[in-house]
Amino acid sequence: MDETIERALDAVGSRLKQLRMRRETTLTALADQTGISASTLSRLEAGLRRPTLEQLLPLARAYGVTLDELVDAPQTGDPRINLRPVACQDGSTILPLTRRPGGIQAYKFVLPTGNDDEEPSLRTHEGYDWVYVLNGRLRLVLAEHDLVLGPGEAAEFDTRTPHWFGATGSGPVEFLTLVGRQGERAHVRVAPISVTTE
Repeated sequence: MDETIERALDAVGSRLKQLRMRRETTLTALADQTGISASTLSRLEAGLRRPTLEQLLPLARAYGVTLDELVDAPQTGDPRINLRPVACQDGSTILPLTRRPGGIQAYKFVLPTGNDDEEPSLRTHEGYDWVYVLNGRLRLVLAEHDLVLGPGEAAEFDTRTPHWFGATGSGPVEFLTLVGRQGERAHVRVAPISVTTE
């Protein structure tokens, strides 16, 4: 087998693990979604087993990436990003805007109309997040702060701070987000404007 192919296949495991950790998905949940056993997924991520095409296809679908991205195929010179929306069970849509795992990741989110009476379930994880609202109103709960951002407003925060975001009852919301541990370097510091919910 070609040495380049060998290196690409050897690196798939770490990319699979990065994708799963970034999406905060367990091996069990991923196994349910892909039909691949949790033990096989664990061995793939650890590099103890080489993936087959039959395994890569459902994994690429689950992560919303192309096979090229999973195996780190050489660039073709075409700078266009293959936009493939990922529909979620909660009615939201995620559109990955970057090609490669690792580093800063850009996404467009479309969230359905929310419930203003919903009690947010705050969470924390490693990293840094930046959001920019395109359309609609985005409710962002960040520790003790409860904010509503409108079109053209942005916020950034360390994701180790308990946080939650969703659409308000006034309609769906579309926003861009940059996510990554080193994302702080790419952000312009903006003080979010506090707006009370209606």
